[in-house]
Amino acid sequence: MTTASITPADKNKAVERGRFAPSPTGRMHLGNVFSALLSWLSAKSLGGQWLLRIEDIDPERSRPEYADLLMGDLEWLGLTWDGSPVWQSQRSDIYEHYFGLLLAQGLTYPCYCTRNDILATQAPHESDGRVVYKGTCRNRLPQPGRAAATRIRVPDESISFTDGHYGTLTVDMARQVGDFIIRRKDGAWAYQLAVVIDDGLMGITQVVRGRDLLLSSPQQMYVARCLGFNTPRFIHFPLLCNEQGQRLSKRDRSLDMEALRQRFTAPEVIGLLAHHAGLTPAPQPITPSQLLPLFSWAKVPQDDIRLSPDGTAQAGEC
Repeated sequence: MTTASITPADKNKAVERGRFAPSPTGRMHLGNVFSALLSWLSAKSLGGQWLLRIEDIDPERSRPEYADLLMGDLEWLGLTWDGSPVWQSQRSDIYEHYFGLLLAQGLTYPCYCTRNDILATQAPHESDGRVVYKGTCRNRLPQPGRAAATRIRVPDESISFTDGHYGTLTVDMARQVGDFIIRRKDGAWAYQLAVVIDDGLMGITQVVRGRDLLLSSPQQMYVARCLGFNTPRFIHFPLLCNEQGQRLSKRDRSLDMEALRQRFTAPEVIGLLAHHAGLTPAPQPITPSQLLPLFSWAKVPQDDIRLSPDGTAQAGEC
């Protein structure tokens, strides 16, 4: 590992950088494309760069063939990225370096609790089913030879940030977040650590993603602070939901890219999403580049959008 590979991007370069960071665990669906389009428009409307990062650190679920499919789908849609894709699976040495910095600061501890252990003492209370860990293993002695996850200690303080779409939010770290995992029990790197390191080293200035990840922002701000990285600007957007009001996922096969490419042209898919984003008065074929002069975060709705199986909007919120 060279020194350059673990040095943050030049902070003096005033280049707007956005990113799209999909996990190659299945075919992209309309919700993923919505995220890609909005992040592309947000960065490109400011004359910036749009980078692609393949978040393939989950060895059990990530597949190279899915990565090939999603890159092919992005190109088909006209959502081209700048530079070469970054693959998280090739960056373990970098994560190890920064993980060591957190250990050296005394900010981490091994956790032997299972999810069942945690659920036995408390119930999920956040809207996304998140369980706030109560710190059971915080002051336990290490148990050599026993597999453990690694958690980072959070401070008993509130972290505030101004989201680019939903305004100012304040999160009580101890009561709403709790100590969270940065390395899994099987040794795999956790999302909340890898994403901060990658965003910092890639010089990402804006992170555009669904509002279900709002609570991840203070977690990532805290890790960034501990590691000396600048914090990007967070911009969250409403979710696309299925008929049952559930966030779109890979189970919604009628709205994945395989089905969409059989039924629509690329400009029709982009036009459908542009309409859902409030950028056009009606669905009409259009390319991402043609949308640039129409783009404004002020036009994008804040309420989630419920879709029919054909991708059109239904009445009512999720």
